[in-house]
Amino acid sequence: MEYPDKRRLNPTSKRAQKLLADCVEAAGELLNHEATVGDLKIIRAVLREMSTGFRMFAPYFDRRKITVFGSARTPLDDPDYQCAVEFGRRMAEAGFMVISGGGPGIMQACLEGAQRENAFGVGILLPFEQSVNAVIDGDLKVALFKYFFTRKLFFLKEAEAVALFPGGYGTQDEAFETLTLVQTGKAPPMPIVCLEAKGGSYWPEWKRFAETELLDRGLISEQDLSLYKITDDVEVAVREVTGFYRVYNSSRWVRDLLVLRLNRTLADSQIAELNEQFADIVTNGVFEQRGPFPIERDDPHVWHLPRLAFAFDRHQFGRLRQLIDRINQL
Repeated sequence: MEYPDKRRLNPTSKRAQKLLADCVEAAGELLNHEATVGDLKIIRAVLREMSTGFRMFAPYFDRRKITVFGSARTPLDDPDYQCAVEFGRRMAEAGFMVISGGGPGIMQACLEGAQRENAFGVGILLPFEQSVNAVIDGDLKVALFKYFFTRKLFFLKEAEAVALFPGGYGTQDEAFETLTLVQTGKAPPMPIVCLEAKGGSYWPEWKRFAETELLDRGLISEQDLSLYKITDDVEVAVREVTGFYRVYNSSRWVRDLLVLRLNRTLADSQIAELNEQFADIVTNGVFEQRGPFPIERDDPHVWHLPRLAFAFDRHQFGRLRQLIDRINQL
């Protein structure tokens, strides 16, 4: 299990050449396994889409980003539309770039608030939707995808946070996939905010379903409820996102240890408190505050940060979120 690896790679290095050779070898193996012409066409299209996405996001490697999901059908005069405009504006002011599907409705609203220079449009080619909204149209930070799965890869690979507004089947699909990836450790810990205009019932009803039909039946754990925040207050939503990175910076696996990079050093008494409160997620040893591991030299932009390393049980990701929240409160 690995978190998305966002380290820069020298294209002339032996490691880069080896990774590229492995990709070519994997593609070549298809010819020995009775792949059809259709199979190869899918792989070709996927590789081209991924190349386009990688190229688009590469210049903004060092900017934090938030992905916003929501309905394409939300009209301009809907309170949720205005809420999304305000949220996009506040996130841009906080230094985040905003990624949306690039279509109308909530997707347009959040980009409108963030403004063009802080906006990405990751669109999908549909029979009834072949272009992006006016906010981002013609910008270099726009890509249109044929496949939903490659599109969703970039929504989550590039994001350090996710905001969800009311929406239909697509939004629910994106909500549950995001939660599943964080719950299972396939995506790194990140703030997930469910937001709507004041007095809305969409997310409270969704929360009721999650608690009565999922939690009460034992289909999720109570700690999984810590993975998201429901609110109808933009200020609360912004604090949820920005506060997540107040002390916590990022994370990485180093062999069997989960390493949390921190923006500041913790006191010995605070480390002792964490060892007492969160011993249940440590399989052996204790939480250890330390400097970077030698292997992390390939990640120079966080080399200077203190670390909190521990043998995480790789299962209780809701508790991991609670640990990060506690670190941010210390």
